Amino acid sequence: MRILIRTSKTAIWARRLASLSLPLAAVPVLLHHRQAIDSARFQLVETIALGVALLALLVSILAIARLWRSGDRGWDRAFAGLFLSLLCLAPFGYAAFLVYENPAVTDVSTAPDGSVQFLAAPAAPPLDPALREAVEDAFPNMRTRHYQLDTERLFAIVQRLVGDRGWQVQATREPLGPIDSGEIDAIDTTWMGWRDEVAIRLNGTDDGVSVDMRSASLGNVQSDFGANGHRIEEFLLALDAAVTEDMQNGTPEPPPEPPRDPNVVYPADRPPDLRPSTDE
Repeated sequence: MRILIRTSKTAIWARRLASLSLPLAAVPVLLHHRQAIDSARFQLVETIALGVALLALLVSILAIARLWRSGDRGWDRAFAGLFLSLLCLAPFGYAAFLVYENPAVTDVSTAPDGSVQFLAAPAAPPLDPALREAVEDAFPNMRTRHYQLDTERLFAIVQRLVGDRGWQVQATREPLGPIDSGEIDAIDTTWMGWRDEVAIRLNGTDDGVSVDMRSASLGNVQSDFGANGHRIEEFLLALDAAVTEDMQNGTPEPPPEPPRDPNVVYPADRPPDLRPSTDE
């Protein structure tokens, strides 16, 4: 007598749901990065993908439990569903970790008074003092920089660093002199398609140049996952290194000449012969 061993339908559905959740989560990322869909639709589809992945995980666990009791076939499908669902849920878990680890802000700046503004955007109010303290604790390198360079020279370094990162420059105001001010306003698109606006301001003075930055998420989002703070920290640390390299490789300025005594003839000014002429 031949005994038929059934294939568990629960295991079949576990793999089907998990196989659906992966493209449902991955394809919108590509479309959002290319601006083929807006952020609202992207978040909606990702929420659906999260729900499908959670359902696939539950069905996979249920399938494994039933297979253990019944002895039916389908272990490969059940474990495939478990693996694929966990793979799909991993980015969501990492995003939840970032939300927990970083302050709930979408707009950060090195200037606590909110004085760094975007060239084509309305002014933003300064952060609440408690929230500002949390931001400073999370991003200790997000501080105003001051360099002993002229504004024009430093502005060229900043432009090069912005270009190296592939940011889309929206507007610039180049300094008109060594102690003038300059600004750069740019857009950075993350690999997930989020668009963040970045403003860099240089203020020239007689004793150097101060650099402030602001980075803010565009669109209706509740958290930036720490992206804006990390962006400012990374850029300013790279600017520190670039300025140090520029100063090391630059031509040193000659030391100032000491004041001269008008009653002393210096060797460089001495004529070839001080004796009176004997020509008749």
